[in-house]
Amino acid sequence: SGLIWKQKKSMTKVLISDAMDGIAEKILTSNKIDVDVKTDFNIEELKDKISEYDGLIIRSATKVTKEIIESAKNLKIIGRAGAGVDNIDLVTAKEKKIIVMNTPGGNTNATAEHTLALLMSLSRKISKADVSTHKGEWAKKKLKGNEIKGKTIGIIGFGNVGRRFAEICQVLGLKVLVVSKSFTAVKDQYPEYSSCDLSEVLQQADIISFHCKPNIDGSSVIASKELNLMKKAALIINTARGNLVSEVDLCDAIKANKIGGAAIDVFETEPATNNALFGLENVLLTPHIAASTSEAQIIVAEMVANQFVEYFLNNKVINEVTW
Repeated sequence: SGLIWKQKKSMTKVLISDAMDGIAEKILTSNKIDVDVKTDFNIEELKDKISEYDGLIIRSATKVTKEIIESAKNLKIIGRAGAGVDNIDLVTAKEKKIIVMNTPGGNTNATAEHTLALLMSLSRKISKADVSTHKGEWAKKKLKGNEIKGKTIGIIGFGNVGRRFAEICQVLGLKVLVVSKSFTAVKDQYPEYSSCDLSEVLQQADIISFHCKPNIDGSSVIASKELNLMKKAALIINTARGNLVSEVDLCDAIKANKIGGAAIDVFETEPATNNALFGLENVLLTPHIAASTSEAQIIVAEMVANQFVEYFLNNKVINEVTW
């Protein structure tokens, strides 16, 4: 019977459909799980092939839509090497009793550091300074920046990244305000931060940084009404999810000089090849790279592969996403 058990286990088949560190494939194959790495499937091909697999591992590129899940006759588990799962139809997955798991915490530090890099770059006009200096313009007089020490930052969301970024801001001498339902339960552990509601933070903060999930109905957390409450020199940083700030309203606010600037890593439609924010003054854009560090990519690939091994070999579910 031992032999039959082994044969049965080795018949488990997993598809890795997005580029990720090779450690994921190594961990799975060393545990006798068959792995295909194919990162160039289009939707039709994926729909066609997905029924061959018991597990699917993705990052942010593969969109696991309702039709893909409905074609997945044998799929038991979808793993996201990363935290965000907005590219997976969670409702259909739940209907089909497919487990969705992510790797929270794996890219916490990478995302927090990128948020800091965006804030510093925006405050000190680094991207403008770089481009103009490369051109030999020596635009020293035009590039006076601002220091962040002593400023007030509003951190919206207090999950892993929000906590890590708050910690960094505190060390750098910023006054930290937090908008988060979950923060109220733990605020005794963080006496140096203040718990506030959104409208208070919008009026008081020099910088707003997003580290939260989207609204359940998909609407923006900040639109024109909220932007109108903000200080004229305030900065917005978003490394969390696209559309937390309405792109159209942000564009209008920047053009009308209602706020000081924005740094955005995530977009309503990705890849963002055409966007209202392109070319605007005091808007710094990066292509969803906050979690893209060598260190974080190894951690999340390792985490998701080990979670799959635990599930297929020991029937243990780790980091299930509940909706």
